[in-house]
Formats: sequence, structure tokens, C-alpha cells
Amino acid sequence: MNATTNLPPKLELKINLTDKQFWELCHDNGEFQFEHTAQGEVIIMPPTGGNTSRRNIKIATQLENWSRQNNLGETFDSNGGFKLPNGANRSPDACWVKRDRWEALTPEQQEDFVPLCPDFVVEWRSPSDALKTLQDKMQEYIDNGAKLAGLIDPKREVVEIYRPNQEVEVLESPNSVSGEDVLPGFVLDLAQIMS
Repeated sequence: MNATTNLPPKLELKINLTDKQFWELCHDNGEFQFEHTAQGEVIIMPPTGGNTSRRNIKIATQLENWSRQNNLGETFDSNGGFKLPNGANRSPDACWVKRDRWEALTPEQQEDFVPLCPDFVVEWRSPSDALKTLQDKMQEYIDNGAKLAGLIDPKREVVEIYRPNQEVEVLESPNSVSGEDVLPGFVLDLAQIMS
């Protein structure tokens, strides 16, 4: 017998789970996407809407196209889970890891939640996302080793750029965003994503 439960979107439950238990929770409930905070909260993420999904794939595609051309690292989409140094399990909308860091992982680590923080992270603010929650998440990436992170907020028509040991830079209605020295030569074409 199957049972169905209606849960509020982005439900946060405080549950102490081991890494193995969290892995099993995610894989036994493949129709959901989960994140696990450093404080032990399990966040059930709702599926994205059509516009958010098509924009996320445009971001990941631009990043992957750049990565394939220069072979400096690996690109991941929103289905990839990363075990951050602070213990959180996060799934950025799109991210990138330098090749030497990726290749230093064992095959088992590459198959599991990746035990590191990506070097570059992009998050898209969907209509259901609370701004403060996303801003805290972006800072968490930086605090755990990301070299560059961008929060694209179509509601406010801004992109927030996060860097280690610097104030957040807010760009108003930019057409593009540079990957700076973290992703040499990469330019995220926001005009294409917003269309």
C-alpha cells in the first residue's frame, strides 16, 4: 500500500543523520531533492518551475561549454550533491571544480556526495526562494572554500558576486558576468539566460 503526504514547500526538519543515512534518504526518495545543513536540518526542495529549470540548464550549458574547451575542471548541475567541510550537503544550481581537486578524489568519493566545496558556484533565485536564505547559502559556499559565487536574482534584476574576504558586490541588470581569474575567459551571458 502506498501512502501520500502533503508537505509544505521547502520543509525544514531538524534530524541528526549520518552521511550514510542521508545518502539513503536521498536515494530512497528519488522524486525529491534534499539538502542537509551544517546544523542538522534536512531541507526538502520542491521541483523548480519551467522557467527556472530552463534557465538553470542554460547556466550549466554555458559553464560546461567553457569547461570542455579548456579542460581545467568539471561542471556539475543541480542534481550533484557536495559535502562541504562544515558538514552541510548542498546542491548548487550549477558549479565547477578544478581538475586537480576532482582527480584527487577516489572513484568512490566521485560517486558519492562529493566531499569538497566547488571552486565556482551559481544559484538562480526562483520565485519560492527566500532571499536571505540564498544569501546565507552563498556565504556558506565562500566560507567553505569557494573562490567565486554568483547569486542571480531576477526579482530584483541583480547579480550578487561573492568572493573570499571581500564585501558582496551587487551588479544591477548586467548583461554578463565574468568568471574572473577563477574561470579564465568564462563569461556568463545573462541576456541569453533571461530570454
